[in-house]
Amino acid sequence: MTMAPLPGAELVQKPLQLYRYLLRCCKQLPTENIQQHYRHAIKQSFRVHADEDSPERIQQIIKRAMEDADWVMNKYKRQK
Repeated sequence: MTMAPLPGAELVQKPLQLYRYLLRCCKQLPTENIQQHYRHAIKQSFRVHADEDSPERIQQIIKRAMEDADWVMNKYKRQK
């Protein structure tokens, strides 16, 4: 498994924690346009999944979002 983009990734257990973590990750991206793009995508995803009430499904979404965040952060790290 790859290194988490920011400290505290292992503490993310709830949707609000994930939301805050992902927005902090956005601040690490190289340009304002890229940051805005991912902030918008994060907010849209949270709206889509806002009514999710299954604890198992919520954990699946959190796990996938963390993996996606790692991928995005590594993508832009390599481009520097």
